[in-house]
Amino acid sequence: MSEVSAKTPDPMDIALGAAVRIRRRTIGMSQEALADQCGVSFQQIQKYENGANRISFSRLVQISRALRCRVTDLMDVFDGADKETAEDLDLLTHMRTPGALELLSAFERLPPEVRSSLVNLVRTLTNQAAAAAAKEAAIA
Repeated sequence: MSEVSAKTPDPMDIALGAAVRIRRRTIGMSQEALADQCGVSFQQIQKYENGANRISFSRLVQISRALRCRVTDLMDVFDGADKETAEDLDLLTHMRTPGALELLSAFERLPPEVRSSLVNLVRTLTNQAAAAAAKEAAIA
């Protein structure tokens, strides 16, 4: 079993924080509003959502009530087989990328044929960027 650095958030804390963030944004609640309902600062909510601070169970209950969901709804990411859990954690980690939720929301409103074209365009761009990076690394 490998040790986790004291400064590196645990992947489980990151996943739970991401689940809180996704639920909060889904219902259109600000960090400030969630913080007010839980009796903490919005900075504390930011730390929870980034996985920098662990969420105690009592705080998780407060958060779930404020988000109008069950605690288990926020913890669904931990259910399932190990491979599925790893994929869920990976997905939630990607969803923390600035702009990811906005992009996904806009993507969802596109017609299917436009979505397909956009995915192909992004794949092409990322393949080109990866090739350029590999070429530069080989030169250096």
